[in-house]
Amino acid sequence: MKKYLILLPCFVFSGINAQETSGAESSEKMNIIKTNVTAYAFRNINLSYERAFNQWFSVNMGFGAMPEGKVPFINAFLSDADEKRFQNLEVKSFNFTIEPRFYLGAGYGKGFYVAPYYRYSKITSNTFDFYYDYTFSGTTYQIPVKGNGNTSAHSGGVMVGVQFFLTTSRNLVLDLWIAGAHYGKGQGDFTMTSDVVLTPDMQAQLKKEIEDLDIPYINYTVETNANGAVVKVDGPWIGFRSGVSLGYRF
Repeated sequence: MKKYLILLPCFVFSGINAQETSGAESSEKMNIIKTNVTAYAFRNINLSYERAFNQWFSVNMGFGAMPEGKVPFINAFLSDADEKRFQNLEVKSFNFTIEPRFYLGAGYGKGFYVAPYYRYSKITSNTFDFYYDYTFSGTTYQIPVKGNGNTSAHSGGVMVGVQFFLTTSRNLVLDLWIAGAHYGKGQGDFTMTSDVVLTPDMQAQLKKEIEDLDIPYINYTVETNANGAVVKVDGPWIGFRSGVSLGYRF
C-alpha cells in the first residue's frame, strides 16, 4: 500500500505534464499559408502550406508554375551568338516540393530550421525556330529547323532557413530561405524538324552546332536524321533555392 502511495504522485504529475503539453500545442496555431514573393521576379506563381505537428517538426508542401514566356536570364548560359540562333523560344514550368522541417529554435513554425526536401520539376517549350549555318561549295546557307519538347526531373536536397512571426498576434509570417540546393536526374526529349531533307553533311553540321551550345549543368546527346534531330536530356539535374516568403498563420 505504501508503495502505491509513493507512485501515485508520479502518475498525477505525469498526467498534469501531458495535459500541459497537449494544451500548449492546442493553443498554438499550427497552419501557415505562404507565397515566395521573390519568385514573382521570375514569373513564378507559387503557393505553399505548412503544417506543424509538434514544437520541432512540421511539413511544408509547395507548388509553383511559370506561365509561358521568355527564358529568364537566357544570356547567363548562352552566348549572344548562340542566343540569336533561337527565335521566339518560350518555356513554361511546373514544380512540386515537399519538405519536412526540423526547427531548432522556439518551434511551432518559428526560428531556424533544417529542411530536407524532394522536388519534381517539369519544363516545356513552345514550338520555336532554330537556325544553323551550312556551308556548301564556298557558300553558307542558313538552315531553319523547328523545335519543341519537354524535360522533367526528380531531385532531393537540403535547405536551411529561419521563420519569423511579425505581429504580436503571431499571424503574419516571414520565411527566409537562407540557402538550399538539390541534385537529381533529369530526362526529356526535344525534337528538331526541318522542312528540307537533310543530307549526311547537313546532319553532321546540325549535330555539331547543337552540341557546341554547351548548356551548363545539363547533359544531353544529339541524334540526327534526314528530317532533323532529337535532343535527349538524360543526366544530372542541379538546382538552388533562396528567397523570402510572406504568409498567414492560423
